[in-house]
Amino acid sequence: MGYRQLIIARKDLNMSPGKLAAQVSHASIAFLTHQIKMNAIPWTNFGRATFDTPIEEIEDPHGIYAYDANIVLPKDTYEQWIEGSFTKTICEARNRNHLLKAIEIAHSLDLTEENYDYFLIKDNCLTELKPEETDENGVGRTLTCIGFRPLPDEIVWQISKKYQLYK
Repeated sequence: MGYRQLIIARKDLNMSPGKLAAQVSHASIAFLTHQIKMNAIPWTNFGRATFDTPIEEIEDPHGIYAYDANIVLPKDTYEQWIEGSFTKTICEARNRNHLLKAIEIAHSLDLTEENYDYFLIKDNCLTELKPEETDENGVGRTLTCIGFRPLPDEIVWQISKKYQLYK
């Protein structure tokens, strides 16, 4: 059984190639960066346990200040995705509603937790996109992508079969 990461990006936004690449990149690393920000949230296969492991500021051997943070990944995710083929599938959604349909499909597969099973990527609209929504701080944002954590191929297929590869 292989693992892959599914990312679905909106086609209706007509993002430039650079903007699209940046948004898909955000979606790809979101599952790792979120763990680091949350002081290490370890995974079990489809459950979760938490540790109180603070991110610690250290001085590295070269005299450079750095942060030391631990993250814990399931053995299968590490062996088959991180050390394996690092496979990603990028699909397109026709619009915002079509993109959000992926969450409904994920929920039907017991992938229910935002910022754990999937990550909504919202652009800050500082360059080419216009805001679709405004957050509590008055910052305009537009939903561009959904990135899923690396999952078994069979689960990714069940979500991605409703989408076509991005072209």
